[in-house]
Amino acid sequence: MIEFAHIPVMPEEAISSLGIREDGIYVDGTAGGGGHSALIAERLSDRGRLIALDQDEEAIEAASKKLEQYGDRVTIIRSNFRNIKQVVDDLGIREVNGIILDLGVSSHQLDDPDRGFSYMNDGPLDMRMDKRASLDAQYIVNFYSQNELTHIIRDYGEDRYAARIADAIVRNREHGEIKTTAALAEIVREAVPGKAKYTGGHPAMRTFQALRIAVNGELDVLRDSIDTMIDLLSDGGRISVITFHSLEDRIVKEAFRRNENPCTCPPSFPVCVCGKKSKGRCIGKKPVTAGEKELIDNPRSHSAKLRTFERIR
Repeated sequence: MIEFAHIPVMPEEAISSLGIREDGIYVDGTAGGGGHSALIAERLSDRGRLIALDQDEEAIEAASKKLEQYGDRVTIIRSNFRNIKQVVDDLGIREVNGIILDLGVSSHQLDDPDRGFSYMNDGPLDMRMDKRASLDAQYIVNFYSQNELTHIIRDYGEDRYAARIADAIVRNREHGEIKTTAALAEIVREAVPGKAKYTGGHPAMRTFQALRIAVNGELDVLRDSIDTMIDLLSDGGRISVITFHSLEDRIVKEAFRRNENPCTCPPSFPVCVCGKKSKGRCIGKKPVTAGEKELIDNPRSHSAKLRTFERIR
């Protein structure tokens, strides 16, 4: 196992968006190596509290070391943020002042060949963020039907060549299981047309993204969790979410807008009769993106978008 190294994206912008109170209660739902968590913890007094969650065992180990200096003000729990309500309930907490999510795959997960997330490093086809999970990328690649593979690559990877790639995977696995990232990357490269091999990045990039999302159920987890997290916020509390591709960003944007304006009455109605009340407001009309210096220092930030919602009770 290589050392866990992960640079938090838009650290100052993300922390500033939360409007941290020194005596507040905050949740980092994707603690990773503890980068954002540490920035929150250092702003808290002994009356404040940070709950750091991550489903990745290696991330928990790294975050525990980084956050050790903050003592009792930090509680670290291995769990998916989809379980946030149960986690805070178990801790006897009714509401929190802020929640932050830094979505997607971490630099460490990409850089460690044994995790199988990257087409750039040869390793097992794994892609599980939580190694306790039973479903991995190797199973999907070798046992899902061609239609299912097409759906995954098209819908989660937004790849125009999804059908061709799925067909190539099915044909190749007839000669034996596809077990490594290098083998899959080569199959994808051979499947796409000649011009696509040399434009828009590595031809396997979207397929690997799609498989990772499918293995970890990322979009479903996000979609099913946002309303719960907003309900956990105290008056004036904020949730900030950093996304890295359009599928995630669309879910966050739509959820925030729906909670800001949940009315389902036809526009022709003079007054609202559906009874649905706003839960707060979106902060800013557009997402925050990385500045020029960060784009140079941390290339991972180039696709990052930060959106924030403030709870108003």
